[in-house]
Amino acid sequence: MVHSVAQRFTQWIVICVSYSGALVLVMDALHAQEMQYPLSVAVATDNSLYVADRLLPGIWKITEGKAKLFYQGDKKFRTPLNAVRTVAVSNEGRVFAGDSSTREIYSIDNNGKATPLTDGRIGIPVDIAIDAAGDLFVSDLETQRIWKVASGGGEPKEVVTLAAPRGLFVDKKDRLWAIAASGDQPLVRVGNDGTVEPVVRERIFHFPHDVVVGDDGTAFVSDNYARAIWKVTSDGKATQWISGDPLMGPVGLALHNDLVVIADPQSKAIFQCDRDGKPIRVASDVP
Repeated sequence: MVHSVAQRFTQWIVICVSYSGALVLVMDALHAQEMQYPLSVAVATDNSLYVADRLLPGIWKITEGKAKLFYQGDKKFRTPLNAVRTVAVSNEGRVFAGDSSTREIYSIDNNGKATPLTDGRIGIPVDIAIDAAGDLFVSDLETQRIWKVASGGGEPKEVVTLAAPRGLFVDKKDRLWAIAASGDQPLVRVGNDGTVEPVVRERIFHFPHDVVVGDDGTAFVSDNYARAIWKVTSDGKATQWISGDPLMGPVGLALHNDLVVIADPQSKAIFQCDRDGKPIRVASDVP
């Protein structure tokens, strides 16, 4: 009798373990069909959106509100896009992504091939901006520097040292804007010679992440801790533009015509706002 009970108990354990394993596989499959932690968003010239999802890990492509996988990373550490943090798209449609797991910037083609560009010379790439010549600016949180990387790859060239560099943006005048999250001047412009021009001269933001700049010179800054987007006028005055619901923790920003596009990892969603400041959900869970 004791032996029979022991056998049944052992069988029960085996069944539970097997069921648990199957459940994990099912949950992984379900999670693969939804945005999990969208950190960064970029807009292509054909109006498609590309979204870097840190926990997927990988990149989504959104077309007409429908999201599909563009690149699926591996959950194994030290593999391409295992810890993707940023995505950018050139005017020619080339997709670039920054991955802290492999300390690398990748160029990703439409066939899903990821080509490394720097031989692992970037520490923690947080954002990528592309200038008029097609070269990349990369903010590196580990080295506290902004690097310039040729679109075809090669050794990164140091541009400037900043306190906790995060969001980057190249405006229509080909000027580089940067978030210095820990600096006393948290929003700056950086010249070709590395000179730093303060834009916002006080630490008014709670935890700034990204910046985009409209053609009229108005800048918008995402603030994760404040659950807000700030508007910064050309004279450097910053005021909260959007705050609270539905935003839960905005991080990545992009511009789409006159719309500000927001990646919010806490909401697991992408929003867009017109200049009236009303966030509209573009995509969240994948249909």
